[in-house]
Amino acid sequence: QVQLVESGGGLVQAGGSLRLSCAASGGTFSSYAMGWFRQAPGKEREFVAAISWSGGSTYYADSVKGRFTISTDNAKNTVYLQMNSLKPEDTAVYYCAARDKYMLVVITTTRSYTYWGQGTQVTVSS
Repeated sequence: QVQLVESGGGLVQAGGSLRLSCAASGGTFSSYAMGWFRQAPGKEREFVAAISWSGGSTYYADSVKGRFTISTDNAKNTVYLQMNSLKPEDTAVYYCAARDKYMLVVITTTRSYTYWGQGTQVTVSS
């Protein structure tokens, strides 16, 4: 059973940085795609970034491009989301997700992911 556990959320001032981690277990992830999504109060869950487990392919939402970086550590079975230049509008619960293959046509959609973590809160104060 695949399990995803996020960590690293917290409270930070605007302009600051945070690094989220997603520890994956219970599967063979070499061909997987990993995604980060976020959900603010009263809003739908939205795509943030995705990566092929090998790290060769990445994709970002326009709202975070140039500020956020997604990466993998294969030895640790962990996916990271480095978030810099944070803005109050980045405040949300951030979720890690996994699906069995990196396909650009679907990696931005929530319903294409099979496994989800429990989420970690990120709050950016102005």
